[in-house]
Amino acid sequence: MTLLDGTARTGAVARINPVAKLAASGLIAIPLIFTLDWVSAAVALVLECLLIPFAGLRWTEFWLRTWPVWLAAPLTAVTIALYGEADGRIYVEWLLIGVSDGSIELAVATLLRVLAVALPSVVLFVTVDPTDLADGLAQIVRLPARFVLGALAGLRMIGLFVDDWRSLELARRARGVADRGRLARFAGMAFALLVLSIRRGSKLATAMEARGFGAPGPRTWARTSVFGIREWVLVGIGAGIAAVAVAAAVLAGTWNFILGPS
Repeated sequence: MTLLDGTARTGAVARINPVAKLAASGLIAIPLIFTLDWVSAAVALVLECLLIPFAGLRWTEFWLRTWPVWLAAPLTAVTIALYGEADGRIYVEWLLIGVSDGSIELAVATLLRVLAVALPSVVLFVTVDPTDLADGLAQIVRLPARFVLGALAGLRMIGLFVDDWRSLELARRARGVADRGRLARFAGMAFALLVLSIRRGSKLATAMEARGFGAPGPRTWARTSVFGIREWVLVGIGAGIAAVAVAAAVLAGTWNFILGPS
């Protein structure tokens, strides 16, 4: 399997249908989105950490892929701790800032929830091939083929942006127009890249239309997308993690349905 960045993936997780990965991450995330308590998030995070070593990622790659999550989660928790609803003992109160027992508890719950929702999504989708995902969405989920193929073509073009940016930078430097300020240079290159992207998109749309991608009626697929035992096992794991997390929060008395009556 070759991914968007050109790297090859092997292993059991890489061969699982991307639709199953999408379903598993959704099953884990949905219950955690509807509650804000630290027990359910902590239980889900612990279970996920036990399964992450079986994802087939090297630890170096795991940290490189997930560092934005580890950075965003504490920042979100700090914001909640400073500006969350005051409840219980108040430790700091100044203008709009208020740190209390309630805001600290919400901050911890938010930190754990962000990690529990984001980490499995990142780990699972590291091994996703865009073409396999498009095949699964069109053949299994039955999304419109025109929408799926258009999105796939656009996603494949993302890898060209870096090369285009580098080529524009070298061309402008060779012509002596790269000596201005950084903001002006960035604005000029961004506009040039936008024009280039629009032209390439128009040519790509014309080429796809000429090859019958927009033709009405059922279409055939080069590869059959299969949803088998491995996919159902992964979906079952996601559902099991969500069920255990919810049950633990309910038994601990911390379940806090955020859409319920206040």
